[in-house]
Amino acid sequence: MAKPARIRLAGTIAATALCVAAATEATAQTPPPEGGAIVLNGQLFEGDIFASQTLNVVDAQEQVTVSTSAQGNSTSAAVENGSIPVQSDQAMQGSAVAATDMTFGGDTYGLVTATTQAGGNYLAVSAYDADATVDATQSNTGALVSATSQLGENDARLLGGAVINASAISNTVAMYGEGSSISGTIDQSSSATVRAYDRIETQYIPAEASVSSQAIVNAIAVNSGQTSGQSLGIVQTSNGDYVEAESSANAGNAWDLAGRAQAAANQAVLYNEGGSVVVESSQDNSAFVRAAATTTAYDYGRAEAHAQGAGNQLSVGNNDIYVEIDNSQFNSGGVDVTATFSGTNGYDAYVGADAVGNSVTGYACSECAGYLEARNSQTNSGDVSATASTTVAGSGRAVITGANATGNAATFHVSRPGN
Repeated sequence: MAKPARIRLAGTIAATALCVAAATEATAQTPPPEGGAIVLNGQLFEGDIFASQTLNVVDAQEQVTVSTSAQGNSTSAAVENGSIPVQSDQAMQGSAVAATDMTFGGDTYGLVTATTQAGGNYLAVSAYDADATVDATQSNTGALVSATSQLGENDARLLGGAVINASAISNTVAMYGEGSSISGTIDQSSSATVRAYDRIETQYIPAEASVSSQAIVNAIAVNSGQTSGQSLGIVQTSNGDYVEAESSANAGNAWDLAGRAQAAANQAVLYNEGGSVVVESSQDNSAFVRAAATTTAYDYGRAEAHAQGAGNQLSVGNNDIYVEIDNSQFNSGGVDVTATFSGTNGYDAYVGADAVGNSVTGYACSECAGYLEARNSQTNSGDVSATASTTVAGSGRAVITGANATGNAATFHVSRPGN
């Protein structure tokens, strides 16, 4: 367990703090030896893992950068000019908790950047002019995956602006390819509670400031280009109690202030260029999904509160001709999304809340004779709610708001989305 670090800086040029806790980590890279290479990975973490930082900063003259990370199991593999099969089995049975607590006194002149991340299982595979075949299983039966970033006090003056992030993901698979073939199967399951929370309390921010939280139970991201192709089978199961993302951005006087929150139970995003994409996906969620974004400012120039929540999400895109999708989604968990702004005197306020039970998007080349074949089944039995609330007590220039709640959404196109 990483011990909390306490840092106090008075009249300094810059401050950088880093805190990382990793339980099990493995890395494999090629080019492979004669006859090829293989990655056989098995990781089991049964304890709890914590990473925390506490910062007291006074009158920092330049940037303040803070990074805090707690990761249960982590594996990466890469191949160039060859081929590599990756067989990976990762199991997380404990909690992963990361927390950053910051106090700023006086004037902070540089940009404040705080990144707090908590994760259960993580697998990354990269291929360059090569073939990568992945057979991956990830399971998280731990109690909690939690990331928290907090910045106070009320008299903080962030003259250079701020970027505050909190991200909690139970299972992650990330794959990347250039001129490569990516294929295989991914099976993710989690019963953990997943929570991301961040908040700032400030007096004055005469620059851009954003507060963003992201909570995802099962996440898959595949990106390939330069004449690549994908053929994947995906199974994602989320059966924990809930997944929650909450952001709160507060200032007395802010020029450009945003609070953003995103929560999803199962999410898979695939994008390819220069070949075919074939995917068979099954997503099942019974966890309650909540996303909440709150932004407050007495005086403001531009203010934003935006929250997104989804039970199951699948996006498959190919900047080439051929896309084939076989999709099945079942959501029985409720989805509740709220976005709130409150201000007195200012200019422009943007407030948005988007909630969906099941969502799938598929698209092929927008400038060629693309071919898309889709088989889609979506069932939603949970409540879906989106609420946007805006209050301007004094005077404002523009107020733009929207609230959208959808049970099942499916979009497939082979032309530009607007056509």
